[in-house]
Amino acid sequence: MEVVHYPVMHREVLENLPIPEGDSLMIDCTTGEGGHTSLFLERYPHLSVTGIDRDSEIQKKAIERLSIYSDRFHPVNAWFNDYLASAPSESADAILFDLGISMFHYVESERGFSFRTDEPLDMRLNCSSGLSAADVVNGYSEENLADVIYRYGEERYSRRIARAIVEKRKEKAIESSSELAEVIRMAVPKEYRYGRIHPATRTFQALRIEVNSELDRITPALEEAIRVLKKGGRIAVITFHSLEDRKVKWFFKEEAAREGARIRILTKKPIVPSPEEEEENPPSRSAKLRVVERI
Repeated sequence: MEVVHYPVMHREVLENLPIPEGDSLMIDCTTGEGGHTSLFLERYPHLSVTGIDRDSEIQKKAIERLSIYSDRFHPVNAWFNDYLASAPSESADAILFDLGISMFHYVESERGFSFRTDEPLDMRLNCSSGLSAADVVNGYSEENLADVIYRYGEERYSRRIARAIVEKRKEKAIESSSELAEVIRMAVPKEYRYGRIHPATRTFQALRIEVNSELDRITPALEEAIRVLKKGGRIAVITFHSLEDRKVKWFFKEEAAREGARIRILTKKPIVPSPEEEEENPPSRSAKLRVVERI
């Protein structure tokens, strides 16, 4: 099944990330399948976009989708914090971060992002390096595993889940997403097992964050983004869970409050999806958009 990523809050992003007249550059730090980038390239014929993504497979989709814009789209296969650290100062007119994981990863990637399918337990965006989710599940100590699940998944049954994983892997290595999901399901209390969300949701989120060092990349990337942005330019950040949003919110607040601040906050409260978008695109429900301007 092929899925085209739905660009979350696309109207709000276009409205809050204006592009100046003349030759302009936007950096899309999380290009995915190119949903947001295509909207900007279509609206602004004078705009070029540097599109960053660490996943080479999803980047192929973006390159194909955006080929109609010829050399106005420049793909870069890198982690966004690494790319921004080497980008020239005051070179971009706008910078966009959509920190959500694309539907491609859940539906097409076959890397174990979803607990609803039976796939190899990987979860890496860069499959050529680093620990996989299977390495974490089968290699971390019970204490470290519980800490990861609690810290990055805010899972109240983290210790029970970690204990169950360690007991299961004594029999054999846990190698698939469905196998891990079943271990988690059986580890939690019955009332939690049949609750509002699947009992494996928070653990899978935690493992994905750990494997890709997602939260560790946010602050360094935002620091560099301010340096790379031209005066009068804007940074827009879309987050999808409280851990991401908290980091973005407090970084912007502290930066704007500094003596000689380089930014001002344009969204005192985050922008959220409209009821119509939430109904049309349920994964957008947890999204929050924050915008700042370089001064």
